[in-house]
Parts: sequence; C-alpha cells; structure tokens
Amino acid sequence: MPYKTEIQENIAVFTIDHPPTNSINSEVLKGLEEIIDRVNAEEELKGLILTGTGRIFSSGFDLVTFTTFEGPEHIVQWFKYDEEVMYKLFTCSKPVVAAINGHASAGGLIVAQACDYRMMVNDPKAKVGMPEIKLGMSLSPSHCEIMRFGLETQRNWKEVIYKGERITAPVALEMGIIDELVDAADLLEKAKAKVREYIDTANRPFMKIKADYRKFAARQIREAIDTCDFTPFVNTFTNPEVIEQLKASLARMQSKKSST
Repeated sequence: MPYKTEIQENIAVFTIDHPPTNSINSEVLKGLEEIIDRVNAEEELKGLILTGTGRIFSSGFDLVTFTTFEGPEHIVQWFKYDEEVMYKLFTCSKPVVAAINGHASAGGLIVAQACDYRMMVNDPKAKVGMPEIKLGMSLSPSHCEIMRFGLETQRNWKEVIYKGERITAPVALEMGIIDELVDAADLLEKAKAKVREYIDTANRPFMKIKADYRKFAARQIREAIDTCDFTPFVNTFTNPEVIEQLKASLARMQSKKSST
C-alpha cells in the first residue's frame, strides 16, 4: 500500500509512503478517509498526525493518474471523491497535525493547510509551493477554500497561488504558512506533543472550539462541492497542452529518482 497507518500512544499516524515523491493517488485518499473516520469514531484516539517517508511530505496529487484518466466520467469521479476526503480532513473533529518532513507541493500543501497545526523539518532545502498555475491547472472548490482558510491573507494568496513559486521553510514560517520549524529527529514526537496539548484538557473543549472556528469555511466548502460544475476539470485534463506539461513534470521527477 502507498501509505502506512499506525496508532502510537492513542494518536493515529498516517504516513504517505508512495515513492518516489509520495504522490497522492486514490489509494492514499481511501486510506486517509478511513483513518479520519476512525479518529472521529473512537473516543480513545486523541488526534491525527500526517507525514511522509524520506525527505518529501508529498509532491501532490498523482501525475500518473492525472495523465491517464479514462475519460470525462473518470475525471469527475476522481475529483468528487477527492473533494469529499478533503472536506472530511478539514472537518475532522480532533486535532490534526501536519509533520512536514520535507517538500510539500500542490496537493501535498493543500493537505497540510487543512490541518490544525503545521510543523516542518528545519531544513533549508525543504520547500513548499503551489505550481498549479504554471501547469495550466486551477483549484477545485475544496482546494480553493482550504488554501484561502490556511493562507489567511491576500498577500499570501498572491505569493503562493498566483506566482506558483516554491518557498523555503524559513520564509514559509515568516509568512505563517507553517507554524514551527523542528529538527528532523524530533518531528514526530513534537507532533504527538502538539496533539496532546490540544486535546488533553478536561471535557476536550478543543473539539467544539475547532468546529465553531471552522464552521463558516466548512459551509463554504460543502456548498462549493455540492454546486460544483466539474466541466472545467474535464476540459483541463483533456487539454493536450496541460497533459504534455504534466507528463514533462512527471518525467523530471522520474529522472531525478533514477539519478539518485
């Protein structure tokens, strides 16, 4: 499987394990949905940590999938399912901490922005970014609202979404895109400590506070999903220029992997 799920000290740890870049395919989405449902349902579970293997958190959604859709129905089906999983992640009732172990790009950064707290490895080579605009792609309803909520300011939106540039971890910290820089050896333990800090209080008030804080954004996401016209996504992923851009990006990733 392209992911691992563990329970450590009553905290769920979901690790994307999909070499070479920990891309997010339908299997990863399914695993993520299952662990979110479990965290919500099982009272003894305190929260959820999301991380990746190696030195990459996630490069985003799987380009192999995006370049091999079997037709319009497949495209719509894929995005509808992705939307529902992202909504579940955003509205998870308990603390969700992103333990960003390296690069977080595109869908990988969207997943991180849906979390309640983002700690990133203190590595000057680690970067975050949203390259969609350079690849001829827009954002889905849930992705747009999650990024709007997570980035918080118009300045950050313009820097991250409109420019499509990658940003180093220290700059991401200054911008508030991430909350903390952590040594790699301490990343998981500090993520667990953050979950406990949020949830281990009498009556677990964090859960209601989180729900209240996010409810307006959650409503916007829900409405956007329910009223979405998926035609633009069909047009995007049947556009020859976009497909060529995605294939070229995929080839670069595979080339880097084969040379290491």
